Amino acid sequence: MPKVKLDATFCLTARCEEGKKKTDYWDVITTGFLLECRAGGGKTYALRYIDDAGRQRQHKIGRYEDISFDQARKMAKRLRAEVVMGGNPAAKKAEKKAVPTYAELAADHLAHARTYQKQPKNTEFVMKNHLLPRWGKMRLDEITSQDIAKWFAEKAAAGLAPATVDKLRTVFGRSFELARQWKLPGVLSNPVRDVPRRKYSNARERYLSAGEVKRLFKALDKSESPQLKNIVTLLLLTGARKTELLTAKWEQIDLERRTWLIPTTKTGKPRFVPLSQSAVETIEALPRWAGCPWLLPNPDTLKPYTDIKRSWEKARDAAGLYDLRIHDLRHSAASFMINAGIDLYAVGRVLGHVDHRSTQKYAHVANDTLMKAVEAGAANMMGGLG
Repeated sequence: MPKVKLDATFCLTARCEEGKKKTDYWDVITTGFLLECRAGGGKTYALRYIDDAGRQRQHKIGRYEDISFDQARKMAKRLRAEVVMGGNPAAKKAEKKAVPTYAELAADHLAHARTYQKQPKNTEFVMKNHLLPRWGKMRLDEITSQDIAKWFAEKAAAGLAPATVDKLRTVFGRSFELARQWKLPGVLSNPVRDVPRRKYSNARERYLSAGEVKRLFKALDKSESPQLKNIVTLLLLTGARKTELLTAKWEQIDLERRTWLIPTTKTGKPRFVPLSQSAVETIEALPRWAGCPWLLPNPDTLKPYTDIKRSWEKARDAAGLYDLRIHDLRHSAASFMINAGIDLYAVGRVLGHVDHRSTQKYAHVANDTLMKAVEAGAANMMGGLG
């Protein structure tokens, strides 16, 4: 353990002592500052000190070939001052190394999502295609709100839809919220939460008219898919979501009470859907196969359809309804009920809305119906005055 006055010249020529694996040359000026010379020729600057528990600790400053002597000495003095003030550079460095990368957090987040999400593949898609390429290699304490805000802006400028950018924000924010709950090193707060959410309108209101329904059913009569017309008919008559109907079972249908039990919904709660006489007649006319529990199975597999996109788009386009989405059938069901004089509360119950705000988007349709009512009343009254 030779003690010398370390300087640039000495460090240049210093070598490991003969017969030893390494030799530490201790500086006589800065306490604990040393140059470690190894038998293989490598040399490293370091600072050794005694921590509060009385244990000797070492903090590696840098390899000889990576930093200059002056840089190493300045760092040693700074670290020594930290030790004198009660700090522990080695522990601080170890704590820094313990901070996981976002890739590690994302893996844990996805594993957690798979325990409760119906479709964790959506979360996985966002991570794989957006979050991991940009943030995967970074440690969590290196990710700042400023950088996140800039990245969101870049995504929007690149043409990503506002709703998609907001989805990135949701998944990214959920990752950090989990990290905070799990008390992961380096995460004291959620940096995504400090990025203001951009306001946007994702509303797309498309309702079928009676004439359009007629055109659509003419096209459905010519569809090569044997079940497509039945599926579309029941979506319009019940206001159900596509997945709810495609996974419906006969045991959930009570034709005597005219109800359909949906055991698992988007809200996580079961609900009963009332069946109109038209819906009952449609269900009674459905084909059935022995041993098949599904209400609307694919005749070829006797299992639920995994996708009806191709047959739907072909029929929709044949009807000239190019902008119509399958989910718009749910909107249309609500529109027809409201135009028949049904109040928003009742419509919301049929659709399974837990929050009245979800039904409120149909308010303008209700207002149109009310306007027609007052206009009809006014015309009748004014006609009597004439």
